[in-house]
Amino acid sequence: MNVTDSRKDKVSAGIIILVHVAFFLLAYCYKRIYMGDSFEYIYEALNIKQQFFFYSGNPELPIEPEYMTQRQPVYPLFLLSVYLFAVNNWVVLVLQNVLSVFNILYTRNILLHIGYSRKYDWLLMLLLLAYPSQFINANTIAPDILLQTFTLLYFGNFVGLLQSRQGKYALWMSFALVAGMMTKPVLYPFVLVHILLLLVIGAKLKLGWHRQLVAAVLLPVCAVAAYNFWNYQRTGKAHFSSNQAFNAVYYYYPFIAAQHGQDSAVQFLTNERGRLAGIADYKTRYDAANQTGTRLLRENFMPYMLFHLKHSARMLVEPGKAEIDLFTGKLTYGRLYSKRQEGFFATLKSKGMSGMSEYFRNNRSMLVVILVILFNLIRLIGLLLFLLSRRIDVRIRLFVFVLIGYFAVAAGPIANTRYFLPVSLIAIGAAAMGYISRFNKSNIAG
Repeated sequence: MNVTDSRKDKVSAGIIILVHVAFFLLAYCYKRIYMGDSFEYIYEALNIKQQFFFYSGNPELPIEPEYMTQRQPVYPLFLLSVYLFAVNNWVVLVLQNVLSVFNILYTRNILLHIGYSRKYDWLLMLLLLAYPSQFINANTIAPDILLQTFTLLYFGNFVGLLQSRQGKYALWMSFALVAGMMTKPVLYPFVLVHILLLLVIGAKLKLGWHRQLVAAVLLPVCAVAAYNFWNYQRTGKAHFSSNQAFNAVYYYYPFIAAQHGQDSAVQFLTNERGRLAGIADYKTRYDAANQTGTRLLRENFMPYMLFHLKHSARMLVEPGKAEIDLFTGKLTYGRLYSKRQEGFFATLKSKGMSGMSEYFRNNRSMLVVILVILFNLIRLIGLLLFLLSRRIDVRIRLFVFVLIGYFAVAAGPIANTRYFLPVSLIAIGAAAMGYISRFNKSNIAG
């Protein structure tokens, strides 16, 4: 690396650090650092500290099995690394900002290994700065930045496996996957994709039954089995997360709202939760929720799948208006979940263009949101250029497509910027490379 490259690296790192400092100061000013799930992670961290009890509910209330498995243990343990010394969430946010800086620089480093040129840092920085969700989540007590770290480590070691043909990278991929699914359960079903991926790549690279490759295949399977068994001992039901049963019903709430109106959706959710709450045995309650979800999917298969995929695609351009307003204190969770709250499209539908002036007066963040949407569309076009570019290794293009597609489909109708965050830097980096490959072909390695 020459002096010019070193200077560019320092400039990029300096810009990234300054932006994080600015958002941390904004967070300190607004003091809106908690989201809806934050206190469950905090409860679990404190319960581990005080009683070595992995439980995300209030221990002063009757113990509920759902809270034993609702939050995976890695993020509470991350909080505990601070809470052992002092229960100070501002210190936690400092660590998360450090992680976020690492994630961005690590992404850039991965890109440099697959053909990216430092001369286009301006494009990478522009796409990054136009996505405030990265910096908002770094200043929120939530596991998403940590999950992003493990997702990027998974991606980076995949690139290492392709370029070095060494089985140790497959093993590191598995460690990153296990850490990720123990942070949030969204990666739990990805174990099947991971196994298939390693078997195909192992065959293509002619690694054979190398012991590290075998260990990499078996590690996440053993981790899931061990965690499910531990949960069985604690709750009487072998499962990975109580969120699975919760989402089996909740995924249909926005679908029913779109089909039959908000009142019908609220009534549906109230009825189902009341019915399930009346089942005393946890295993029976969990299975009943899954059975309800399966039945609803069977009865509404095509309409629901179209609805699900439409909202999965929306995640690729979702600007995160609610997230911005919550961060700045312009919106509260009570108003967010109130059925009286009307968004942009709901206002346009109910009041037409005549209601837009009032909407913009009450929603000053819309100017920022429109800018974010514009850059998200630019990012999406760049991502498509990346996926179609024959000058970029097809295995990397397919990997990015599968990984981003997986998170989008997993989120479905509850898609928002938090669910995209684990792969957002990958999408930004891929988009930058997509534009470079299209307009400056000599700078992309074949």
